[in-house]
Amino acid sequence: MTARIARIRRHPIKAIGGEDIARTRLDAARRLPGDRLWGLLTEAGERHAGDGPRPERWLPKSCFLRGAASAALQAVQGGWAEGGPDGPIRLSHPDLPDLVFDPVTGAAQLLEWIRPLWPADKPAPTRLVQGPTGWTDVAQPWISILSLASLRDLEARLNRPLGIERWRANLWLEGWDAYAERDLIGHILTIGDVELRVTETIGRCPATSADTATGRIDIDMPEALRTQFGHSEFGIYAEVVSGGDIALGDEVRI
Repeated sequence: MTARIARIRRHPIKAIGGEDIARTRLDAARRLPGDRLWGLLTEAGERHAGDGPRPERWLPKSCFLRGAASAALQAVQGGWAEGGPDGPIRLSHPDLPDLVFDPVTGAAQLLEWIRPLWPADKPAPTRLVQGPTGWTDVAQPWISILSLASLRDLEARLNRPLGIERWRANLWLEGWDAYAERDLIGHILTIGDVELRVTETIGRCPATSADTATGRIDIDMPEALRTQFGHSEFGIYAEVVSGGDIALGDEVRI
């Protein structure tokens, strides 16, 4: 069973924006480069972050702004304005003017821009931080992989378009049968010289319930998944075992 890479996506700031890229390098036991490199801490998260300028350990998603706490965040789009993780970040939202800022020196601009999208009754955002690893939802250095065939089937079952952005995956693959990925736990995927070991399925949180075009809830996605399948899982995680370069159109073998 083979597939091809249809989309590669990274999300420079946890829960805030996302962008397509044409190629990247994957290194063993590392996340996708540039993915969730930054995270916007909240007042509650500060209690776990330590006193230094940047946290010294991975922190759980409850420490950061996230789509499960504010559906409006799901409509933020964008990434590095000039293509690389050393430059400015450009963000857009249907209810706000576009923002271009330097994450190293201009975090205050992001804080001011994001406030209208964050509920007043939630712990307030405090600062933009990097960490020793990316701020993905799991502590392990995994990447997320989803199937376009599975998405099309789910859209047909629910009789509505869902799109790819709400799932915040790293790789979208085309060519597998719908939900074939669920049977791949423990298997090795090869992309040229790259080897990925499939580790587990991805449980979905309420962030996926928001329409990414509007930032408003349009479905209870975890409940919809449970109704259809008896669980709220969609997609798989994989660990990079052997590194190398990947690009759009590359063949993925099992």
